[in-house]
Amino acid sequence: LKEKADEIKHKDFCVDEFNTNQLQTEKKEREKQDLIAKIEDLEMTIKALKEAIDTLKAEIAEMQVQLKRAGEDREKENKEFQTTVADQRETQKLLKAALSVLADFYKKSGAASLVQKQEPVGPPPPAGFETYKKNAASGGVMSMIEQIISDAKAMEAEAIRSEEDAQKAYEDFVKDTNASIEAKSKDIVEKSEQRAKAEEELVETKESKEAV
Repeated sequence: LKEKADEIKHKDFCVDEFNTNQLQTEKKEREKQDLIAKIEDLEMTIKALKEAIDTLKAEIAEMQVQLKRAGEDREKENKEFQTTVADQRETQKLLKAALSVLADFYKKSGAASLVQKQEPVGPPPPAGFETYKKNAASGGVMSMIEQIISDAKAMEAEAIRSEEDAQKAYEDFVKDTNASIEAKSKDIVEKSEQRAKAEEELVETKESKEAV
């Protein structure tokens, strides 16, 4: 009877041991599968972060190129503006001087030099007619010069307005672009830190998997 009891006890022990081993094996397998899944997730995360960082770097590089190009364009536009304003101011200066000379000349000579003299045909003209012709000639030339001066002033004013608008647009573009570059640079730092942590965790997870 004792032998029978010992045999049953031994059998139960073996069954328990088998069940325990079975449970441990299953537990280890589950742990291994969990670690494999974690490794895959970490590898995907690392890949996604690398791609995101590369994209951000490319975007920053493109923005820096655009900034450089915008600066060159702005410099070229400003030179053209300086030339335009200088030309218009020089035109105004010269024409104002010419206007002053003509005004003095007409005052002294009555504009006789600009009126084409013709031999009178028929009866003499009414009194004051010759003076009217002289005044018309002098008035026409001076009005034309004054109009050119006015046009030059208008061109100068328009050039200044356009330059101010272009400068403001450039400054806004530089400000916005630099802010975007700063934000993307910060994002790169954060993503690089996340990637480093993920890579460290990946190494540890692979070691844990090998130990299972």
